[in-house]
Amino acid sequence: MSNSKGSLRSTIAVSLTNYLDAGAIVAGASGLTLWQNYLGLSEVHLGWLNFISANCLGAAIGAIIGGFLADKYGRKFIYTYNLLVYMLGVALIICSVNFPMLLCGFLVTGISVGIGVPASWTYISESSEVNNRGRNICISQMSWGVGPMMILLLGMLFAPGGYLFGWVEQVAHTFGGATLSQEAVHVFSSRIVFISLFIVAFIAWNLQRKLDESSEWKAAKAAAKERGEDTGLFHAFGVLFSNKTAVKTVCFLATIYLTWNLVASVMGFFQPHIYETAGGVSNEQANWMNCIQWAIIVGVTFIVSKMIDKTSHKAIYTFGLLVAISAWLVIVTIGVNGRAGLWLFAVLWGIQGGSSPQIFYALWGSELFPAKFRAGAQGLMFFIVRGLSAVWGLVFTVIYGENGEGFTIAAYCMILLLLISLVVGFIGCPKTRGRTLDSIAKERYGENY
Repeated sequence: MSNSKGSLRSTIAVSLTNYLDAGAIVAGASGLTLWQNYLGLSEVHLGWLNFISANCLGAAIGAIIGGFLADKYGRKFIYTYNLLVYMLGVALIICSVNFPMLLCGFLVTGISVGIGVPASWTYISESSEVNNRGRNICISQMSWGVGPMMILLLGMLFAPGGYLFGWVEQVAHTFGGATLSQEAVHVFSSRIVFISLFIVAFIAWNLQRKLDESSEWKAAKAAAKERGEDTGLFHAFGVLFSNKTAVKTVCFLATIYLTWNLVASVMGFFQPHIYETAGGVSNEQANWMNCIQWAIIVGVTFIVSKMIDKTSHKAIYTFGLLVAISAWLVIVTIGVNGRAGLWLFAVLWGIQGGSSPQIFYALWGSELFPAKFRAGAQGLMFFIVRGLSAVWGLVFTVIYGENGEGFTIAAYCMILLLLISLVVGFIGCPKTRGRTLDSIAKERYGENY
């Protein structure tokens, strides 16, 4: 029982990384129109913000670095320093007065997010009991929902017309003077939301730097030293790519996660903007809809957390993707110009988020690789996925158009991507439930893995 409580405490501390990851994406998304009006940005500018943010390239760069650093120097190394980088990036966004400064802030924040994510999923799995591993991954996923939900609530309270906007105006004029333009005052609501992320990051950094090192990583490191193995970063890459089982696993996991994430990354960053332009609702209404959707994600994930260590992974995985495809079929049949279609889409996308491929990517990604290159493999895959998602974000803005005129075409693209994720995941679903990480590694990589 004490071990179970210990793993739960460490899971919660590490899961704050996911809160900050999703929070950074949604904080940028919820204030996107405000920054656009303040700085006079075009849709192309918005595409570049998405391209280098925690949603895409920034996280991709961070992941490839962080994954192999976590395998080389330990999971605790990441938790000791990484969130200091995150706070720097958020501080740049808070103080931004032009597009290059905002772009730089998004990039630094994104790199920090990428560094932390592979280590967090790896650490959670390595510190979990066999019968709680799926539950703990789901808890980490719930924080991915709680973060956006809280950020959106704050965004709505501080947004123009929100209950606390009067206070925002006072803060804006205190720091910017009485002659600030209306757009400059409005964007202060986004600045304050990012201040909340800075505060949570500081709290998380203090909790995470006190965590114990992963015992599994220490054992793997000791075994490598005893065998006289090279533990350098380039050697880790070599080992990963020279092992056929590892390469096949990378291809499988990258495929199911990439095809889903190409859809999810667009929704994570552009969803409020899409609701406003294609759906025709106000910024406040768009944020409310998005907030309710995230609440649904958290609720469904909680239900899945109670089932995932006892129920067929294939069944849960298939259910989530069928719901995801149904959500996008709403776009091409009912459309989102009316409130009924818009709300049905939001609810269905919320349900799929609670049982999405990201849960299984995080779970299987930590189960299907040995400890010596577990985080590195996840970092590599995260790099591939978020990097290609960055490119797709730019392509999406072209397909979507300035006012959402290409949204139906984009929907067909999304359905195709989700179908690929469904088929590949259904066929390749591994049987790891209820097994130790050690037994899985021995079966896949031999006794001296």
